[in-house]
Amino acid sequence: MNIHIHTMYFLPEFGSAPILMNELAAYLSRQGHTVEVVTTLPRTPHNKGYEGRLFVSESREGFIARRILTNFTRHHFGRLIAWSIYTLYSMLRLVKVRRGDVVFLRLPPLQLGVTGALARILRGARVMLNVQDIHPDLSIESGLLKNPFIIKAALAFEKWIYDRHENIVVISDGFKKNLEAKGVPPETITVIPNWVDTDFLKPLPKENPVSTRYGFSKKFVLMYSGIISISSYATLVKILETASFLKDDPEILFVVVGDGFKANDLKAQAEHFGLPNVVFLPFLPYADLPSSMASADVLLVPLDKEKSLLSVPSKVYNYMAAGRPILGLAHPDSEVFKLIGDTRCGICVPSYDPRLIAEAVRSLKNDPTSRAAMGASGRAYALNHFSRDFVLKRYEDLMSSMS
Repeated sequence: MNIHIHTMYFLPEFGSAPILMNELAAYLSRQGHTVEVVTTLPRTPHNKGYEGRLFVSESREGFIARRILTNFTRHHFGRLIAWSIYTLYSMLRLVKVRRGDVVFLRLPPLQLGVTGALARILRGARVMLNVQDIHPDLSIESGLLKNPFIIKAALAFEKWIYDRHENIVVISDGFKKNLEAKGVPPETITVIPNWVDTDFLKPLPKENPVSTRYGFSKKFVLMYSGIISISSYATLVKILETASFLKDDPEILFVVVGDGFKANDLKAQAEHFGLPNVVFLPFLPYADLPSSMASADVLLVPLDKEKSLLSVPSKVYNYMAAGRPILGLAHPDSEVFKLIGDTRCGICVPSYDPRLIAEAVRSLKNDPTSRAAMGASGRAYALNHFSRDFVLKRYEDLMSSMS
């Protein structure tokens, strides 16, 4: 097959999306398919070697990556401009698509679905939408979209996109239910969870170069690793409030690893609370990720109500593979709450009550035997259900079967 993967986020940028999309492209290439990735130039601080470039074509692990420069800003309108620039570029790249080729589109941005519609109509391509976030729902629920007319238009645009695609892959049952409630035919939707490289992310000793570098070895470390976004911000603030209840315990340390749109706001909140037991770190090099997670005694999954009801974040699978217990902060009716409970890989509590979260932290701290059992249970489940080649084979098979 000739496969064209369109994704805004790709290595060497850091985060789950760049990692997953690189692994998808490399896997398909190893299976003998011709793969082209249409993506963006990496943004600072990951753009070393790309400075001053507008377009780049490069060979990576058996496939070609075509990149375009977009603007980088934390402002909402600026992000919309970046999404639009990339979408226009993805449309232009359709000149290389031939009848019967597979075009894989990772959403968001939602407008990338226009590229899919054009690929089907103008090029006779087989198109797969991979929905990683439900937009415009997240923008509406977070308050970014407030004008009733704009909300109505955004929802109509979303429906227009899904009405023009017959192969839609979502990452959770919650996503599937959301789309079905909007009138998307169930037969067009396939649920395939995100995956994890269980050979790369695996249990390691807490005593390692990362924990030594940052002085984590003698602390009881609760770590969040990921994007500090609109959807995670409110619950991360609850974690800071939890830290304020626990700051008299010198052994407990909360570590936030990452960056994002709300990172500076979260740091300002930590300063406001005056928390000596909270540490912020930038994203570490990808090679350090296993050691980084191994530096934690507990890994945190903070989700607000709306986000937790929709999806299971990729970091849950990563945390399972790392063999560390998970403290999930999510709605009791959510898939995350159910997954953590069913697999016994950690404990889950509602995100709205910092005192309840603090009780969970103390419980985990005082029971190392249970922590070890939770970590082992999560690791076993990840190996059997979310391992990279197992999930990627499902994608390859679905691509082959598309009409």
